[in-house]
Amino acid sequence: MTRLKLTEIFHSLQGEADTAGFPTVFVRLTGCPLRCQYCDTAYAFHGGEWWELDAILARVREFGTPYVCVTGGEPLAQKACVVLLERLCDAGLRVSLETSGAMALAEVDPRVVKVVDVKTPGSAEEGRNKYEELPRLNAHDLVKFVICDRGDYEWSRAKLQELSLPAGCTVLFSPSHEQLPAHELADWILADRLPVRFQLQLHKYLWGNVPGK
Repeated sequence: MTRLKLTEIFHSLQGEADTAGFPTVFVRLTGCPLRCQYCDTAYAFHGGEWWELDAILARVREFGTPYVCVTGGEPLAQKACVVLLERLCDAGLRVSLETSGAMALAEVDPRVVKVVDVKTPGSAEEGRNKYEELPRLNAHDLVKFVICDRGDYEWSRAKLQELSLPAGCTVLFSPSHEQLPAHELADWILADRLPVRFQLQLHKYLWGNVPGK
C-alpha cells in the first residue's frame, strides 16, 4: 500500500499563485532537502505521520472544495507524491503543486498546476536550481521568484531574459515577507515594466506565520 509522510492537512484560503483567495485544502508533506534562509515551514522538515493514499483522499473530500494544494517542505522529495497528485486529479479536483526549482518534473501529471520556486541568491539555495526542468512546464503553470533585496530583484530580472519558459507560463515576483517591503518591489516592477505578476502572500497578512493557516 502506497503511503506518504504528512505534516498536516488543513483548510484555508489559498494565499498565492493563480487561485489566491479561494478556499483550498492543503496537503503538507514532511521533509525537504533544501534549507532556504527565509523558510517559514521548517516545522515540516521532520516528524509527520504516515498516511495511506485512500485516507488522504477521504480527508481532502471532507472539506468540500474543488481546490487542493500539495506542498511541503518539498513534496517531490517523497517519490509517492506523483502518485498522490495523479489520484487527486483523477478525483476531479483542481490540483496545484508547490515545489522548488531543485526537483525533477518529468513524472508530475500534466493536469497538475505546478508552481515552481526558482531559488534566488538571497535564498541561500541558488545552486540547487535545475533550470533544465523549466521547459517541461505548461502554459497553465507558474514560476515564482521570492525576492529578498535589490540584488535578488536584478538577478531575477536578468534570469527572465535567460530562461526558456513556455508561452503563457505566468511569472510571479513575490517579496520575502520579513525582508523586503512589498511597495519597494512593486515600484521596481513598474519602473522596469516587467511582464511579471506581483504577488503578496495573502495568508501572512491575514494570520501571520501560523501553522495550519
